[in-house]
Amino acid sequence: MNFDEIRALDEADPLADKRLEFDLPKDVIYLDGNSLGALPRTVKSHLSEVVTQQWGNDLIKSWNSHQWIDLPIKVGEKIAPIIGAAPGQVICCDSISVNLFKLLCSALALNSKRKVVLSTEDNFPTDLYMVQGVSDLLGEDLCHLQLVNELDIEQHLTDSVAVLLLTQVNFRTGKSLDMAKLTQLAHDKGILVIWDLAHSAGALPVALDQCEADFAVGCGYKYLNGGPGAPAFLYVATRHQQLVKQPLSGWMGHAKPFAFDPLYQASSNINQFQCGTPSVIAMSGLDVALDVWRNVDMLTIQSKSASLGQVFLRLMQSHQSLDDLTLCSPVDARQRGSQLAFSHNDAYAICQALIEKGVIADFRAPNMIRFGFTPLYTSFEDVWLAVSTLKEVVESKLYQAQRFKVASKVT
Repeated sequence: MNFDEIRALDEADPLADKRLEFDLPKDVIYLDGNSLGALPRTVKSHLSEVVTQQWGNDLIKSWNSHQWIDLPIKVGEKIAPIIGAAPGQVICCDSISVNLFKLLCSALALNSKRKVVLSTEDNFPTDLYMVQGVSDLLGEDLCHLQLVNELDIEQHLTDSVAVLLLTQVNFRTGKSLDMAKLTQLAHDKGILVIWDLAHSAGALPVALDQCEADFAVGCGYKYLNGGPGAPAFLYVATRHQQLVKQPLSGWMGHAKPFAFDPLYQASSNINQFQCGTPSVIAMSGLDVALDVWRNVDMLTIQSKSASLGQVFLRLMQSHQSLDDLTLCSPVDARQRGSQLAFSHNDAYAICQALIEKGVIADFRAPNMIRFGFTPLYTSFEDVWLAVSTLKEVVESKLYQAQRFKVASKVT
């Protein structure tokens, strides 16, 4: 491919104007939106208003006058169409880890005659840690974690499994699992399914309702661009909401929180999955960040994501010097999320050298570089420049400098 072809792709991009809605730093190619989304321009001014006016001037009145109390539901309803959920099933609160604890306990209680939580060996570690914590709390007789290879999920869907816990897009490789198929196979065996959407919400079309999903969790700081540590969200299908009882019975999950009744009575809808007071400043940032999704078709997102990835691969293949970077992601764009991962013995050092040269990707142990494509603001020119810089770093052996081998606390 030549640069004229790249430029033509950007000129034909139906999402090109969305890039203007983000405050992107100059001279930086940002391919790490799958870890932390870029800053939408409107968030800065809105957070300033929240801090100076709503908090600074209106103080506690803002719980009513600025509807702070409704933010968890308001933000959840903005996320719902992005993940294929009808109203009343998504709420924004807490973190993925805390929300996963709630859903694990809820699902195990619904399927109490079984004890096995089935997941994959390469699932994101915090998901597995939460199951281990629930097992420590309840005992192995009530919660037992079983790990299998991603390729072997189907054959382990047995009558002993209570909950199938899967991340739709693998955080390392970007491989995407078939939500509809696996959910149906699990249901055929009486298994409830929890989907982690951390790397799929905002990156590809998700169809929770259509797939008849039971539960899901996801974060607000990756493709949803809510900022570092932005609140997470959870989904509970309407059919389960009257039956579940989540374990963290905080006052915001009470049917009448401001009645201050000493006896807990859970809300009968998605509100019951709230726990403590919402983080207003953080949630206000995510609330406004989600406005960039107005009038965005997720199929357009998927199409551009696939194109960005294929262009990246074509450019990589045109440089023999990059042959030692081994693709770990599926070649078929339909089988992956919005990222590409490559393994290399010096992956960490190469990644650090790229960052110094203005191309921000990230490293995942033990030996992978990930390049994330965020269709709302990643351009084809970004991809061209990223591969050109990667070629320069590898051919010059810049990454062999000692400064790139010193591991930072966050990798």
